[in-house]
Amino acid sequence: MVSVSKGLPATLRRMRCVQYVGRLLAAIVALWLFCVPASACSLALVVAVDVSASISETEYDLQQRGIAGALRDPSVLEAIETVGGIWLHSFEWSGRYQQNTLLDWRFLSDEASAHAAADEILSNTRDSREFLTALGPALVHARGILNTAPQRCDRQVIDVSADGINNQGEEPRFVYATLDFSEVTVNALVILKDDMTLNYYTDKVITGPGAFIQSTLRYEDYTEAMTRKLIREILGYGFAGLR
Repeated sequence: MVSVSKGLPATLRRMRCVQYVGRLLAAIVALWLFCVPASACSLALVVAVDVSASISETEYDLQQRGIAGALRDPSVLEAIETVGGIWLHSFEWSGRYQQNTLLDWRFLSDEASAHAAADEILSNTRDSREFLTALGPALVHARGILNTAPQRCDRQVIDVSADGINNQGEEPRFVYATLDFSEVTVNALVILKDDMTLNYYTDKVITGPGAFIQSTLRYEDYTEAMTRKLIREILGYGFAGLR
């Protein structure tokens, strides 16, 4: 009886000590998770597609099929798997208030997920046909979309596709001066319908670490251009050296 009465307090002390240490470790882990920023993916990519009045129905169809075809391309799939997956969102834009979601945030990690995203993009119908080219408002919309990305990623990229310059609403430079684009890269896929378009996108649109333009002379080559662009964006060519 004596040995039991002396051992009980010691056992309780050990139990309380274990509980205290457990709570302390849990608090340390919680503090570490709070203080250390999580980087769950390599890339959050927003693909913004011009569907203004300058885009014919045939060109619209080539754009949609081009994006879908690029997402199904084996080289793009290999790039996605190489970086461990990406988050993708896509919308079409035209006038100041015309931005329509084609694909809400989707994590692409393999062939099945990329093909499903391609199928969903193709399932959409054109939202508008008669509006002007409001590139500035489209960039504002894209910046807001990046803020809603499901996970924090190493890189944030807006991929603008268009065949003309801004002719309604704020200019891109005004948008960049007003909103925080300090950690955002804006790239462009430009269809060269006239000589000044390339200079406009070079001087006034692309911005951020590793920003670049992928150009093509005609919509019939859109799939190839988008494929090259996606591979470069996913793998981050030109970005690492500028970090």
